[in-house]
Amino acid sequence: MLITPINILALIFAYLIGSIPTSVWLGKYYHGIDIREHGSGNAGATNTFRIFGKKLGITVLIVDVLKGWIAVKLFYVLYESGQSVDELFNLKIRLGICALLGHVFPIYVGFKGGKGVATLLGIILAINHEAALMSIGVFLITLVISSYVSLSSIIAGVFFPVVVMVISKTSQPDMVVFALMITIAVVITHQKNIERLLSKKESRVKILNRKSREEDNISASKGNMQVK
Repeated sequence: MLITPINILALIFAYLIGSIPTSVWLGKYYHGIDIREHGSGNAGATNTFRIFGKKLGITVLIVDVLKGWIAVKLFYVLYESGQSVDELFNLKIRLGICALLGHVFPIYVGFKGGKGVATLLGIILAINHEAALMSIGVFLITLVISSYVSLSSIIAGVFFPVVVMVISKTSQPDMVVFALMITIAVVITHQKNIERLLSKKESRVKILNRKSREEDNISASKGNMQVK
């Protein structure tokens, strides 16, 4: 990718899009608390479901996915005829990586964000939607069977390069490398979850519950404070 002022601005803009701390801002706006101080401490959709329930959880999930998708779609603003397929793909990858870094290290809230699974989903949907949809299917099947979002994310992440190389039979080296990097990133960001899964201490998520137990506790604590 050519280093030009407009490309640099686009990469910065992709990072700023990814940095939007959806769960943190919504949690503070609607409940007056920082989600990073509750549950798993993660500023992502899963912890939002756990702490605030499905309404905010679904909102955070959708917005976080859109962050990754929109960041990659900046590619069309920067598209120039005459560029090779590899150059265009590398541009998409760089935009996506910047958005992912923004989600994990958001500039707006002290560089402490989420694990980036939802944003990563938006990125791969924009780059290879067929492989992404197959991985989503694996995620949902695993979630229904296990009720572990972390396990579902890990298995879907490991399955993604299999889809790219075996099912889609992608021969583009950069796509293969990107798919393998996704697996590595998902495993690294879920190290603590893996430890909890192995020790059988990982929390299960019931997305259909109207309110989570911790949300009830938070509400009760607020009520007690008001009584006092």
